[in-house]
Amino acid sequence: MKLFLIYCIIFSLSRIVSLQEETGKIKNKVDSKSPTKKQETLPPCQACRMLANSFKKGMERTSRGKFEGGDALWEESRLGTYADSEIRLVEIQEKLCSEEEKAFDQCHHLAEEHEALLEEWWFKSKASYPDIFYFLCIDKLLVCCPENHFGSDCKPCLGGLVNPCNGHGQCKGGGTRKGSGLCRCDLGYTGELCEKCKVGYYNDTSVNGSWQCTKCDVSCKGHCREAGPKGCEVCADGYYYSIELGCVDSNECLVNPCKYGTFCVNTVGSYHCVECDKSCDDCRGDGPDMCEKCAKGYTYQEPLCIETKSWQRSLHVEVARYATYIGLCIATCIILRRNFYIASLIGLLVGVYIGLSEYTVGDWDKRSVIKSVRSLSTL
Repeated sequence: MKLFLIYCIIFSLSRIVSLQEETGKIKNKVDSKSPTKKQETLPPCQACRMLANSFKKGMERTSRGKFEGGDALWEESRLGTYADSEIRLVEIQEKLCSEEEKAFDQCHHLAEEHEALLEEWWFKSKASYPDIFYFLCIDKLLVCCPENHFGSDCKPCLGGLVNPCNGHGQCKGGGTRKGSGLCRCDLGYTGELCEKCKVGYYNDTSVNGSWQCTKCDVSCKGHCREAGPKGCEVCADGYYYSIELGCVDSNECLVNPCKYGTFCVNTVGSYHCVECDKSCDDCRGDGPDMCEKCAKGYTYQEPLCIETKSWQRSLHVEVARYATYIGLCIATCIILRRNFYIASLIGLLVGVYIGLSEYTVGDWDKRSVIKSVRSLSTL
């Protein structure tokens, strides 16, 4: 008998030390949480649910536990099974709320305040209340209601317990001791039981009889009968009705509703006006190549309106380049009269120089002599 008592004392002390170490780890973890989140306050039902869920997590965490050391069968026969033991309950309680990121203080205070109820459920009511949430939050603390119930008396939500609000909304206060029980319909639904579609939505029924409210096509104004532009009852502004296609986008830019100095851009169901490029006095589109008339200080050089100074500078550079080519050719001809071989070599080098210069400058067809002559004729 003395050996048995000594063994029980040693076992209890080892469990206490183990629990203290775990408590220290939890405390360090809790201290690292955001103080603001720790001090948040949740509604009574939500706080109680959080405590119940934390207790369930503790049961899952200790579900495979057992007495440690010695003869496990002898311990269970003397001290009872670990699954229903006080030791397991203490292990669960030590870590309650430790994993909660917010409202930790509220959860921890709730656990301490109702420790007796937790023990009552653990030792006496677990069989009749398999879910601790129902025992603690619904029957004892009276802060929650069963699913799809509301109010202080836990009345059924509108539309029945199985499918309240026709499955297209939420019961106000559902699952709590508050609220009106009325339906808060999802987007696109209306009616007391969310049984109808709002304006701009149509009833889309599947082959199995289920239905949902689907948004009408953007080309529809108000109600529609089905999906797409053909389902519109009335076309939206900026659309016209076609027997074959339904509501079709109107191209307002065909009549150019924009003021002088701007151009029209057609958009779905509408249009907007955009300022012309700075090189244009008026235009038919974006960019210096879409000018109807060049702005002051710009000159038309196919196909662009370019700045006059820039165009003149470009022309002067082009004339100077060709003058250089001509000077090199004349110099080669003068040398030719004195020495044919030297002149041939210099002529070859001049030809290579001219070819590389033109290749470097750019497009041969756009920088041709003919175009330069045409440019000079416009001066």
